Amino acid sequence: MKYNYLFGPVPSRRLGISLGVDLVPFKTCTLDCVYCECGETTLLTNERREYVPAEAVICELEEYLSSLPRLDYITFSGSGEPTLNSEIGRIVDYLKSEFPRYKLCLLTNGTLFSSKAVRQAVDRIDMIIPSLDAASEAGFKAINRPHKDIHCRDLISGLIELREQYRGTLMMEIFIVPGLNDTAEEMALIKKALTEIKPDRVQVGTLDRPGTEEWVQAADNSKLKEIATHLDQAELIEEFAERENIASFDSSISEQIRQIVSRRPCTVKDLIQVTGKHQAEIEKYIEYLMKKGIIEVDRMARGTFFRLKK
Repeated sequence: MKYNYLFGPVPSRRLGISLGVDLVPFKTCTLDCVYCECGETTLLTNERREYVPAEAVICELEEYLSSLPRLDYITFSGSGEPTLNSEIGRIVDYLKSEFPRYKLCLLTNGTLFSSKAVRQAVDRIDMIIPSLDAASEAGFKAINRPHKDIHCRDLISGLIELREQYRGTLMMEIFIVPGLNDTAEEMALIKKALTEIKPDRVQVGTLDRPGTEEWVQAADNSKLKEIATHLDQAELIEEFAERENIASFDSSISEQIRQIVSRRPCTVKDLIQVTGKHQAEIEKYIEYLMKKGIIEVDRMARGTFFRLKK
């Protein structure tokens, strides 16, 4: 069966064997982050509605999960903001009722938790991983480029309200963009916000693959460790399991990508069309091949291409 809303299972360094659930069309988001590895946001919005039909998502989940596959998490993620889908709570309730054996995770930019309806919709999810890349309005606008009606103070207050009622694991993620949020001033504000939010864990990461804006560079490992220490021993995403050691890692996909780009440079869109895989899945294997030094990036006027390393 071909799935329109499910993808993977993806070998996730943080979540292990993760079945992805995509609840919005490509790049429908409340933010247009400069570092986003999925590219620029095509629909910048804060309007919640049923972007993809919940009934169709539930049918696909029923079909896929009926054989009780081995999974560490079912993860609401993909190439946009999952909480924009007004029916996410219905899908969560379905999974908790019919397949309670599986843990649920939400990867989110955290911008909509100021809404009580959103907080209630995700309350039964086992783990929520929101982002907090800046705690000043200027930093938030520079890095995350939000919809005009979304403000940094609302994001932080929404996360504080979420923590007050949410009993699952709250794991904050901070993406470091050198020159923007690695300053002493911004770090002090982020640390203060984290003290108020009270997450269970904090993770610090940086660019793995080319971001939306060409000028965004990865922070070096020593800087990441310094920031992690400053934030009271936050974890580095780099320290998690290597992707090829995760049970759902499919070497045939990485080999297929390697063979394709050995013939001609390809964009992510090209690789999606040839392989039929979801963008989020393609991105994971691109990251793996880049870290192994097998492929490299070639930015051209027509876009970002990947090719076999010379």
